Amino acid sequence: MTIKKKIPSNKAQRAKTSKEKENNQGHKIKEKNREQLLAEFGLMPTCGNALAAQAFLKSSVGDPGFIETHAAMSKSVKKVVAGETKIVEATLIAQAITLDKVFVDLIRRAAANIGQHERAMETYMKLALKAQSQCRTTLQTLAEIKNPRPVAFVKQANIAHGHQQVNNGNITSRAENFEKNSNELLKANHGERLDPRTTGATSSLDTNLETMETVDGTAKR
Repeated sequence: MTIKKKIPSNKAQRAKTSKEKENNQGHKIKEKNREQLLAEFGLMPTCGNALAAQAFLKSSVGDPGFIETHAAMSKSVKKVVAGETKIVEATLIAQAITLDKVFVDLIRRAAANIGQHERAMETYMKLALKAQSQCRTTLQTLAEIKNPRPVAFVKQANIAHGHQQVNNGNITSRAENFEKNSNELLKANHGERLDPRTTGATSSLDTNLETMETVDGTAKR
């Protein structure tokens, strides 16, 4: 008894090849989407700050984990973006209280070194004043958030009468106009230039003036 093997047709082979290509393309698309999502997540402002906050939280409250830290930070950010400033005010007032305590501790250390260790006293005093300055700045920022300054929009009133001319030309054009006007002043009627050698016309303002006599200065010596 002979057993005949089924030979796959060309149509079945093409279908199998096409399905494999679709699967490969699907894997590539998924991999590309995964890389894009990782890039977008890594560039989010909350991502890097959550990592930094997690590092500092380890020494105070323990390691809460990155996922929990990022979720809590994102929640606070969404509230502030939505217009809720309570968390901002709470953060500023808490920081101001902390800075005030830093100032008190440093100023106490400076006072303890007066007359004994002058350099240590100066160092503690400078650090205390820096903490005090930062505390004042923090409180000032908090005050501006709670009581924003009014913004006044002032319109310029134009009270001049008649026609106005605004010259926005450059210096070169002004110099050319000045030179042109100067040349026009040197011209006489009918486009002729003035001749300094000719006698000017008699003016009609005062016709009663007489010719003055010749004075000999040597005769009166």
